[in-house]
Amino acid sequence: MATQQLRKHVLAAAVSAAVFAPIAAAQDAVVLDKVQVTADRRVENLQDVPVSVSTLSGENLDVLASGGADVRFLSNRAPSLNIESSFGRAFPRFYIRGYGNTDFRLNTSQPVSLVYDDVVQENPILKGFPVFDVEQVELLRGPQGTLFGRNSPAGVVKFNSVKPGEDVTGYGKVSVASYGGINAEGAIGGGLGEGWSTRLSGLYQHRDNFVDNTYTGEDNAYEGYTEFAARAQLGYASDGFDALFNVHARDLDGTARLFRANMIQPGTNKPVAGFDRDKIAIDGQNSQDLSQFGANARLRWRFDGFDLHSITGYESVETYSRGDVDGGYGASFLPVSGPGLIPFASETADGIPEHSQWTQEFRIESNSDKALNWQAGVFLFSEDYQVESFSYDSTFGGAQDGYQRIRQTNDSWAVFGATTWDVSDAFELRAGVRYTVDKKELTVLDYWNTGFVPCVLDGKCTLSQLAALEPDGDLSASPEDKKVSWDLSGTWTLSDDVNLYARVATGYRGSSIQSAGAFNAKSVASPETSTSAEFGVKADFWDGRARLNASVFYYEVKDQQLTAVGGSNNANILLNAEKSTGQGFELDFQAYLTDNLLVTLGTGYNDTEIQDKNLAVSVCAQCDVTDPLDGNGKALIDGNPLPQAPKWTHSLTARWSMPAGDGAEFFVFTDWVYRSELNFFLYESVEFTGASMLEGGLRVGYSWNDGSRELAVYGRNITDELAILSGIDFNNLTGMVNEPRTVGVEFKAGF
Repeated sequence: MATQQLRKHVLAAAVSAAVFAPIAAAQDAVVLDKVQVTADRRVENLQDVPVSVSTLSGENLDVLASGGADVRFLSNRAPSLNIESSFGRAFPRFYIRGYGNTDFRLNTSQPVSLVYDDVVQENPILKGFPVFDVEQVELLRGPQGTLFGRNSPAGVVKFNSVKPGEDVTGYGKVSVASYGGINAEGAIGGGLGEGWSTRLSGLYQHRDNFVDNTYTGEDNAYEGYTEFAARAQLGYASDGFDALFNVHARDLDGTARLFRANMIQPGTNKPVAGFDRDKIAIDGQNSQDLSQFGANARLRWRFDGFDLHSITGYESVETYSRGDVDGGYGASFLPVSGPGLIPFASETADGIPEHSQWTQEFRIESNSDKALNWQAGVFLFSEDYQVESFSYDSTFGGAQDGYQRIRQTNDSWAVFGATTWDVSDAFELRAGVRYTVDKKELTVLDYWNTGFVPCVLDGKCTLSQLAALEPDGDLSASPEDKKVSWDLSGTWTLSDDVNLYARVATGYRGSSIQSAGAFNAKSVASPETSTSAEFGVKADFWDGRARLNASVFYYEVKDQQLTAVGGSNNANILLNAEKSTGQGFELDFQAYLTDNLLVTLGTGYNDTEIQDKNLAVSVCAQCDVTDPLDGNGKALIDGNPLPQAPKWTHSLTARWSMPAGDGAEFFVFTDWVYRSELNFFLYESVEFTGASMLEGGLRVGYSWNDGSRELAVYGRNITDELAILSGIDFNNLTGMVNEPRTVGVEFKAGF
């Protein structure tokens, strides 16, 4: 069956190319712009970089983010990229080539690194910063451990803001949309004289609550938000020195993710009959707020033969999110409960009351036109934060019945170097190496739980009492890791328009710590290491009207850190799998089929597998598990795919325009994304297998004044596709769904 599906997808791509070829070959006017990327920490042509890279910029970003979408709008918009969240807008989880982390704890780490304006965003809450006034998003697949450091064994998602310049430029756009949506965004910048320039940009997004709580009788109770974000940049440029200073902030006030009890029909992975995404019945509270502040300074000194870079970054975030996790009301042992079976009530909250992250990089690179070029540097990282976890009793008016406060510090330093050698006119060799020392320390500062832990002292556990409940009697952990990462790649130039490349790279993710809780003991996962090999082709053809980038890959992860989330015992345990593997391919295709029709196609195939014959995890409370079980009733997950790892992703955009004279045009832009089915958890079950989904968007508009003015109507999820994106398994068949159809009208003016 898998082979048949593969043939079907490959055949579809081949047929599309065969149809497009004669159309595009007949045209000779419009050509694709060259794409510049910074995948190797230098500005280079995308076609010359020996890494599988996809980019999103310009109109594509504007269209996909229409209607107030958060960073999850990027999901599946580039081959092999998936993004999901159980915290809504606050905490996105990224997966590249099926490789990611489902852990929902606020001290978790992810194997996909996010870099915003050259500064790593390590804490998962930082990764949700809104996308506005961004020049380009780059997706770097495969380990990036040499130049981007630890915690990037799956890849890097890189955001580059629009920088200030000497010319006065800017834009403003505002839209009104469904559910009382108001979205406003703008920027202005220009020269200040004597080498100085500035750029100010801001974002405002709002949506009214639109989901009714049928249990309390409250109309329009949930799914609304109000968000502000801003960025101020100050630049300086002279003959021998450049500087760019950046200050940014974010504030979010809204409702948390909605967990919907028993929305999955037993024995299937479909919603129950009559499911209405505009209604829910819960007895718990729901709220979310977040504030973030950051600043960075990027300095460059230019000398004869080399440049010296200094990048200093600071980030801080505070957040609190509370939700009804059982997704319903009451409990089975009470007179009233529902919808469906609610074994017991669960209402929790998590927050970060204190946080700081400091990063410093010094990097020196050659700037000559010689055959051999190089770069080397040192990187310092320090993070200190506290995490609070709360539990509440929904059946007694939401009274608090549990609390935990932990502190985690993470200090790391690294030295790295990389070289590029033009062996001949037709062959280039690149290599890099990085040595990293990484230390974490977690301490439990406070813990009490009246519901599940038998304590005295007015129902509050002291640390010594909690320690007595621990298998090892120790609540803290302080792992230290020392790792070497490296990469080696070669590029063969077949012609001015065609390059072949091959790359082998390694990466690693440092140890992770999960503190003890009411349902589980402390767990520590040792470091994971990944090794990846890929081969690709990058080609421009049809006289510059078309571009095709394709790659095939294989990777192995040793001691992969996995999170056994939920299960009937409601634990959250860190595990190390002996090994996991992934293999597949990616394809990016863009072409002007006519002077007025631009089409892009992205395809990713990812076949992942957990390989550990003895690894077993707890299973759901209510679902139908299809894995074999061990003697303790746990699922043996050897051979299962990684969670949240669809085998197939497809994305398609098409933009058609009709000139209207004097720099004006009518246009139609449509975009579609497909994702095949995936597992929500480590084990396999009927109900917690996400069905395949297809979402589409449409934008119809009129632009004038050479494109500087635009008025458009748009729709997101225009077919109103209902998809279950994730679940909660410890209580009932709880699910989380995608965004509903949104329509709106937008005006944009640029200068």
